[in-house]
Amino acid sequence: MTSDPTKVDGNTETARFGGLRFEDFRRMAEDSSLNIYEKIGFPKEFREGHEGRIFSDILTKVGTLTRSRKRVLDVGPGCSELPRMIIRHCVEREHELVLLDAREMLDMLPDERCATKIAGRFPDDCDGLTSHIRDGFDAIIVYSVLQHVFLEANPFVFLDSLMALLRPNGCLLLGDIPNVSKRHRFLSSDAGVAYHRAYLRTNGLPEVKIDQIEHGRITDAVVLGLVERARTAGFDAFVLPQPAELPMANRREDILIRRP
Repeated sequence: MTSDPTKVDGNTETARFGGLRFEDFRRMAEDSSLNIYEKIGFPKEFREGHEGRIFSDILTKVGTLTRSRKRVLDVGPGCSELPRMIIRHCVEREHELVLLDAREMLDMLPDERCATKIAGRFPDDCDGLTSHIRDGFDAIIVYSVLQHVFLEANPFVFLDSLMALLRPNGCLLLGDIPNVSKRHRFLSSDAGVAYHRAYLRTNGLPEVKIDQIEHGRITDAVVLGLVERARTAGFDAFVLPQPAELPMANRREDILIRRP
């Protein structure tokens, strides 16, 4: 699952994909008029040709994925090329992979012996996951998902449920988080103004709101609150930047959590 209702400048770059929830993705997965990137809530230009770099960044941050014979959970993988890269990697490394998403999304992904597909919405509607939890996972990937959880559930309960599944030395990546505070900081900079003018072909200035509550959007307070919650629970937690070459690095970031 993916997408982002956040405005980057005066216009919404993903207006048709804003405010998506779990049931929306189920419907979009079966919409034959959408390409694989639109089905997961992105305009094609923000994912096509970029997912190889996204995958490399995930491997850099989640070190347990680069080892062999580990247990991996991907929550909300969607149906683009990225989960296919993850599946192929798990086959090569002999990982045991569990994919958790809507059935309509999972049906679009290839079947492999190492991969178990479980239909459901984490953590409330995924009874099939229980028999696969056993003693936990070495790596958990949750990429471009948190913003949708934020719209319809408690992100702290979501985080608590994920951390409970981590094995010792295991890593949880909450990746590609759209942070509206980060966006405002960027658009307040010279680089942000230049980006805005080039993107919209205008000489105007971007609209920037500082120190305002933005309902339905993730801010610094949410990101740092999740990090603090993880640390309070006994985990190491870090806010990490995305590589500059990723298409939305100027307004998105990742949270990496490790169980000591």
